[in-house]
Amino acid sequence: MTILSCKVTSVEAITDTVYRVRLVPGADFTFLAGQYLMVVMDERDKRPFSLASTPMEKDIIELHIGASDVNLYAMAVMERIKEDREITVDIPHGDAWLREEGSAPLVLVAGGTGFSYARSILLTALAQQPDREIAIYWGGREYKHLYDMDELNALAIRHKNLKVIPVVEQPEAGWQGRSGTVLTAVLQDYSTLAGHDIYIAGRFEMAKIARDRFVAERGADAARMFGDAFAFI
Repeated sequence: MTILSCKVTSVEAITDTVYRVRLVPGADFTFLAGQYLMVVMDERDKRPFSLASTPMEKDIIELHIGASDVNLYAMAVMERIKEDREITVDIPHGDAWLREEGSAPLVLVAGGTGFSYARSILLTALAQQPDREIAIYWGGREYKHLYDMDELNALAIRHKNLKVIPVVEQPEAGWQGRSGTVLTAVLQDYSTLAGHDIYIAGRFEMAKIARDRFVAERGADAARMFGDAFAFI
């Protein structure tokens, strides 16, 4: 692990509860797509956030931080970022990184700001194997919470092998896309998940349900399912 002092170069409120934060580290660093860092609040208080940027980006770190008055854990980090314009991070952490040795179809499943985890994996996989079959499912309460759909739609235009499926829990009138839960959308689209590599980021309970149902109902290989939650459930 490496302890880095990082300058905050930009803070962008991209929804009413999500901030895009870009950092410039004060030293060299390495990580694998899908890993996370810990923001060091003090010696005994380190708080995890997925890296939305990729290992190919050597001079910048991007985080997507969901913070609101009901999430004081993350809000305290945002307050430090805004006030100090500098934070210390411990990098890298996590075992749910992109396995680069295979060419199996990828299924990326993200809820909310879990997209940051999926984004790093997606961009890295497309750079390394631009013709690999990839589907990314991103679920949010409302469509406005799927804050980087423009980027995903642009990628899908350039990569015909990439399927982008936004899923909205509370659709507005006139919504033509998928509604309900992101896991239901995956189950509807795949009669089998055998032979697929699956990466999941979201609430722990969502990850557990995904693992249980994908294995039992769609033949997924639990050893080829990855997510930070699986280290804790």
